Amino acid sequence: MDKPKVVLGVSGGIAAYKACELLRRLTESGHEVQVVPTAAALHFVGEATWAALSGRPAATEVWQSVHEVPHVRIGQHADLVVVAPATADLLARAAHGLADDLLTNTLLTARCPVVFAPAMHTEMWEHPATQENVATLRRRSAIVIEPAVGRLTGVDTGKGRLPDPEEIFAVCRRVLARGDRAQDRDLAGRHVVISAGGTREPLDPVRFLGNRSSGKQGYALARTAVARGARVTLVSANSALPDPAGADVVRVGTAVQLREAVLKAAADADAVVMAAAVADFRPAEYATGKIKKKDGEDPAPIALVRNPDVLAELSAGRPRPGQVVVGFAAETDDVLANGRAKLARKGCDLLVVNEVGERLTFGEESSEAVVLGADGSETPVAHGPKEALADTVWDLVVSRLP
Repeated sequence: MDKPKVVLGVSGGIAAYKACELLRRLTESGHEVQVVPTAAALHFVGEATWAALSGRPAATEVWQSVHEVPHVRIGQHADLVVVAPATADLLARAAHGLADDLLTNTLLTARCPVVFAPAMHTEMWEHPATQENVATLRRRSAIVIEPAVGRLTGVDTGKGRLPDPEEIFAVCRRVLARGDRAQDRDLAGRHVVISAGGTREPLDPVRFLGNRSSGKQGYALARTAVARGARVTLVSANSALPDPAGADVVRVGTAVQLREAVLKAAADADAVVMAAAVADFRPAEYATGKIKKKDGEDPAPIALVRNPDVLAELSAGRPRPGQVVVGFAAETDDVLANGRAKLARKGCDLLVVNEVGERLTFGEESSEAVVLGADGSETPVAHGPKEALADTVWDLVVSRLP
């Protein structure tokens, strides 16, 4: 089989050095990569570095190898074009169809999916001109990943940081896996909210009641939603995973905190997917000091109280007409029977039911599930990567969106 052909465009920002890691991940995973840096990008990372890491000369000039017509050929033959970093200037030129260098020519001739990973100062990202350019590119089916929040050039901190190269690679991999369907971007213009991880209910300053959820399924849902064009809010409970590129991440600890964050984000959401493992109970009292064991005495019983049922609350009081609500059911026995009962009890549109245990689902890279619909449908998902289950969930969500 031919290797997937990826064009890596690099524009002139300080984050250009991070594109070297993205390039290495693409080449080591079996992709044929043609690097197309702008003249400004070469001030940050030299042509020799791109050639050494890609195994082929970097394409830098329209006038190089003119007999091969590079300004047309490179874009025509690509399976994916990804620009990382994409500066405010590059986004402006791409949005207005300018073709004053090899990279912008390539963007005009590409008929494959195009991914932009912006990186710039917060003021530049938030400027109305940049936001209009991003909106224009998204209307034309480009995937513009939301920048991350963090340290920028110098002492500045804010939104505009290039997402982690590993996470940009994950988006590229999902776009390539969707093939021609990636052009549909069926979640473009939609806002989706996803909860992930497992809540922790504190007993004292050092102990808590928790669960085994790693957050991997929720993060897979976030990555696949970004690849399908959605604006993603990820409410993450105690997960140590890196932030998915393009998702706005809200960190929480307890079930009460998760409820507050999800309800706030869901106010304008088209879909809410509750993949987090939310504690049903919490200690009735919190000990301000560490609970000590006493010789010859059994520990005092721990009284529990119910936590709010976030999924049922969302399903009953949807803040937006047509909002699709998806729940998850982790079961250890009578999986489908318990799942159907939970679906009826919670009132959600879809319920993803899977069997869990010490070596089942939690913390694993793969999953197996059945997605139950309130309309009586059943969609089995064979054992496979969590991204495959995530794509099935989004397929079912899209079919129910108004």
